[in-house]
Amino acid sequence: MSDALQEMDQPREPESGTASRRKSTPEVTGGQGLSSAQVLASLRGAGEATRLRILALLAETEHNVKDLTQILIQSQPRISRHLKLMAEAGIITRFREGSWVFFRIADTGPEGALARAIVDSLDPSDLTLARDRARAEAVQKARAEAAQDYFKAHAAEWDSIRALHVAESQVEAAMAEALGDGPFELLVDLGTGTGRILELFGPRADKALGFDLNHDMLAYARAKLERVGLTQAQLRHGDLYNIPLPDGTADAVVVHQVLHFLDDPATAVTEAARLVAPGGRLLIVDFAPHELEFLREQSAHRRLGFGRGQLGRMMESAGLKLLSFQDLNPHGDAPSKNGIAEQASSEGKLTVSLWLGQKPDALRKARKRNGKVEVAA
Repeated sequence: MSDALQEMDQPREPESGTASRRKSTPEVTGGQGLSSAQVLASLRGAGEATRLRILALLAETEHNVKDLTQILIQSQPRISRHLKLMAEAGIITRFREGSWVFFRIADTGPEGALARAIVDSLDPSDLTLARDRARAEAVQKARAEAAQDYFKAHAAEWDSIRALHVAESQVEAAMAEALGDGPFELLVDLGTGTGRILELFGPRADKALGFDLNHDMLAYARAKLERVGLTQAQLRHGDLYNIPLPDGTADAVVVHQVLHFLDDPATAVTEAARLVAPGGRLLIVDFAPHELEFLREQSAHRRLGFGRGQLGRMMESAGLKLLSFQDLNPHGDAPSKNGIAEQASSEGKLTVSLWLGQKPDALRKARKRNGKVEVAA
């Protein structure tokens, strides 16, 4: 196939013609396959040497234009034009992360199924594709090294905070017990940070999405998820007060050690609850009330913890029922009264609290089942 790829890599018809054909293609309704016109449009999207190579790369992981120019050793305008044609054909999706735009193979709908079938039919030992994979691994390694530099620059700060509370393994075990084994159709992690929650719970979900505003953290998380091969987990740049997902989309939503950074945690809880499907769960993990004022200056904490009733009322106001609450005291003491870890705070330690809320099944409404979760670019 390598020789064929090289021979096929020639300029194609003007993109305006392709775009107009795509726009005139009727939409696919839920449960239906593709029309013959849509099949042809999808095949044209992949039916060119460079575009086929791009599709194979995007089936492995998401890339931006800069990545693809380095991997394929082609100019930015040429790569951008190919990506535009492929997106119009519906075989790849795009999403914006600040000034960057990332692309990946379409993973929902009949176009996505066709795109995946095309990639699955390729010979993985093909020399051209093997060279592309090798260069992609080099690009990912460089990206991981840059992300690791950011992590190292902040590791001392994070370690100092972790030393103030129970071991992360204990927190994660409590979270796993609260969420349950799943499986989840969609798990959403708000304020994903290093991507640890996606790494921990992503294997329990058909699809997992992590949102964060910090581009450096997203880069670090992306490198981590690529390293562990968690292909069903994706990362998005997003504001916790305005997540680009429909109401009632997620079976499980996690907000882990985020609310104490926010000016308006109640609005963030309401937005998180909006995403929860009827019968789904929202798990919030944060600190119990404490008096460690230095965290305001040293680590930009806006809130010095939350009481059991305080976050419980936020959940209830957002339409959730508080199923359970747990305190993890750094000294293994019994859960503190009213969610206030008096002994822990007095000794300069932090108690980690877990609130688990559920959206009542009684609120269930007819939901369209088209197998797709739309995420705004």
